[in-house]
Amino acid sequence: MSMLTPPGMGGKYRITGDKYPRMRRPRRRGRLVFGVVASVAALSLVGWGTLQLIDVFTGGGDKASAAGPKADCASKVSASPSAPALPKPSQITVNVFNATKRGGLAKKTADELKKRGFRIGDVGNATAAYDKKVKGTGLLLGPASALKTSLPVLGTQVAAPETRTDTRKGAEVDLIIGSAFKNLNSKAAADKALTALTHPQPAATSSKKSC
Repeated sequence: MSMLTPPGMGGKYRITGDKYPRMRRPRRRGRLVFGVVASVAALSLVGWGTLQLIDVFTGGGDKASAAGPKADCASKVSASPSAPALPKPSQITVNVFNATKRGGLAKKTADELKKRGFRIGDVGNATAAYDKKVKGTGLLLGPASALKTSLPVLGTQVAAPETRTDTRKGAEVDLIIGSAFKNLNSKAAADKALTALTHPQPAATSSKKSC
């Protein structure tokens, strides 16, 4: 049998016979990598288990996610639109007419309205179109522009008056005293009604979202 030395082996190995020795890489690096991977996997499992235990004892995940929709489903309060600006009594000119059989009622009522800040225009008996034909406490009459401004303000002074509009050009309004009229509302009651009219409380409305 011959003695041969493979090229590049530097003569370290001697080969005898007809078989070459197998060359194997050291296994230390493979074992090291396997150990690192196994350690990382073990730590991951421990961390995951810890998080699961925390969720069990604290009621995590589900409760936290449910908090969002529940918060959205809470009732929301919105204020009603603000009322239009109303004139002050001193900005309203009132004509007072008596449609009853009682004499002097128009002047007496006009004097009281003047004390309460209203401007007074004509005072006297009602025209034939209304004389003894107003069955209620009174009729408030004015232009269409006064329907939601001057007439409601004047209406705070009279108990349950009827309100109408006509085609007049001016801004003056009329109080035609009816047969059921006794007196103007008390000043305290009229002031309270006027405050409620000019400073209404916002109406709260609830809106809920479906959960």
